[in-house]
Amino acid sequence: MGPEAVEQKQSRQTRALVLNSPANPTGAVTGPERMKELVRISEGKGVIVSDEVYHGLEYDGESHSILEYSPDAIVINGFSKLFAMTGWRLGYAILPGSLIRPIQKLQQNLFISAPDFAQVAAIAALTRTEDEILRRRKIFDRRCRLVLERLKQMGLQILAEPAGAFYVFVNIKRWNDSSLDFAFRLLENAGVAVTPGIDFGNQGEGFIRISYANSEEKIKEGLDRLDNFLHAEERM
Repeated sequence: MGPEAVEQKQSRQTRALVLNSPANPTGAVTGPERMKELVRISEGKGVIVSDEVYHGLEYDGESHSILEYSPDAIVINGFSKLFAMTGWRLGYAILPGSLIRPIQKLQQNLFISAPDFAQVAAIAALTRTEDEILRRRKIFDRRCRLVLERLKQMGLQILAEPAGAFYVFVNIKRWNDSSLDFAFRLLENAGVAVTPGIDFGNQGEGFIRISYANSEEKIKEGLDRLDNFLHAEERM
């Protein structure tokens, strides 16, 4: 959905615009010019809440934050993706000054503080991992190109090729109109786990999300199994 479509959906009831870049499930990245346009059309029509948990996992060019274009935006981020601290549940928000106290009141009634070991790990992640992040970004880029090449060879359609994160959103309507049924059949018959597109809303129906946050060896094995599964489905 482009800025024009967003603007058409806005009304007096609009309170916030939620932006996710790099995006889950597509891996799409919102560029600087589009961010600027979203800030312009949202002025006076609600706050922008930018989910930037995959920030830093872009493959082409510099990473950008909505805060470069709007000091009044809210940024949500964490350590689970870029720093591979999945499951440690450590995150943070960057807020305009007017919202700090209200969020403090909300926070203190939900949890006391993050575990100390996770905080120590976060400090290390922020201060000692620059070279490792660059290395991992190249690895994800290589995995992404591998997955895209194989999926295209299988005849699968990708409407938006990922430019960040570590997912591909794949059209499987040729084989099954139900993404949930397709995902369960693939798991049961081929031992490959994917996320059904319906989990992301009605617009995701007919798609599956494939993650390449794994070793190339396992990715290749999973793609081989997916290929064999598709051939078996066509013979039915």
